[in-house]
Amino acid sequence: MTIYHGQVKRVNKSLRYSILDGSAYAAMLGLTQNFIAPLALALKATTQQIGLLTSIPSLMMALSQLSAPTLSEKAGSRKAFILPVVFLHALMWLPILLVPFVMPGDKVWWLITFVTISTVLGAMANPAWGSMMADLVPERIRGRYFAARGRIASLITLIFAFAAGGVLEIIKPNVFLGFALLFGGAMIFRLVSYIFLAKMYEVPPAHNVGTKERLTDMVRGIASSNLGRFSVFVALLSLVTNIASPFFSVYLLRDLQFNYITYVILTSIGSLTGLVFITYWGKRTDRAGNVMIIKITAFLIPLVPLLWLVSKNPFYIGFAQTFSSFAWAGFNLASTNFVYDAAPSEGRTQRLALYNAMNGIAVFIGATSGGFLANRLPALLGFNLLALFTLSGILRFVVVILFIRRIREVRHVPKIDPVHILLPHRRRYVHAGSTSGNMTIHQTTQPVPTAPYANGMPKNSTDQKATDSQ
Repeated sequence: MTIYHGQVKRVNKSLRYSILDGSAYAAMLGLTQNFIAPLALALKATTQQIGLLTSIPSLMMALSQLSAPTLSEKAGSRKAFILPVVFLHALMWLPILLVPFVMPGDKVWWLITFVTISTVLGAMANPAWGSMMADLVPERIRGRYFAARGRIASLITLIFAFAAGGVLEIIKPNVFLGFALLFGGAMIFRLVSYIFLAKMYEVPPAHNVGTKERLTDMVRGIASSNLGRFSVFVALLSLVTNIASPFFSVYLLRDLQFNYITYVILTSIGSLTGLVFITYWGKRTDRAGNVMIIKITAFLIPLVPLLWLVSKNPFYIGFAQTFSSFAWAGFNLASTNFVYDAAPSEGRTQRLALYNAMNGIAVFIGATSGGFLANRLPALLGFNLLALFTLSGILRFVVVILFIRRIREVRHVPKIDPVHILLPHRRRYVHAGSTSGNMTIHQTTQPVPTAPYANGMPKNSTDQKATDSQ
């Protein structure tokens, strides 16, 4: 979209603030995203409860997404809706950290309840945030901007994940105190994220937040639109992925009995290698378009759970995690950019909400099914969960083969052989409107300046994770 002269400085500052917001959010993720399931296991959760710890929050998140555009519109602007939701999300870490100490009865169910509320609050603002960012970041540089933002976020997530694992291992005799320290820190960093979000500039005016198009009309037309078909594909892929993904932590901690340090190293490898891979994929999405990257990585994703069958050696599992990071980093980045490109600016918030809702419902079905099947499938190589991983891998192949050809590129991009995309490129492809490959923001009254993030300032691709152990 066109950014006018008077807005350029405010937009550039907002993109810097978005980097700082994403950094604080990444610190929160590093302290929490791989430690909810370990807390549940420490509270003696069953395998089925671990599945519900993923599925119930995902279902409630999906339902809340459908009301998010209306609430955003009633708030008067996307930012006015985002800020109070993020503030409440920060506060929800307090009851979570208190679960082991003050909650009566089966504490796992209290944990599931509070994590569900936290997940809903954490996700409700995503459609409005995504719509706002899509208007702030010019289309032709989204790949590089979000990739650079993701590099910083991945590094921070990695640092805090290692710190969290160290805390838990050091005070292992009083492990619940360790979890309380982690989630207390998460609350502080989410409040820091709130501060930087409050400084951001919203463009365009608030009256473009939504349209009067009804949800039922969007659902009826889902098969006839490019974004609709892609939404169905991603939802089904999420469903079959989450048959297995909530249980990798269980496999590592309960079945293989790794300690917290080994667990953190293996679950953090994705963040470490993602520093390289997100840059690699960011350049290629800008050069070859999003759909080509989606197609390449979609055929790699089914291999991820199957790799876990080969060996229980931690070094080999580290290799499997690296492969997973390579595939998911490209898929998540290209998918996010594709949705921003395919959703029209008028009503973008509603379409992002529907996309997220479908994905959340799919996660609910997948994780619930996985929890039900986990102890009912015959053991494979000595473990029931390996049979579950195998089933997930096979179903991923089925979904990709059936749906991937129905997705069409939105941008005008050169045709490049997939092999040439994967290899280091020598020829620079310059899209219309770009300036020698640099990231720029158009304005109407003076020469096009180089934006402040041209030399490598940053996002994490969606601010929603698909964990590297998937």
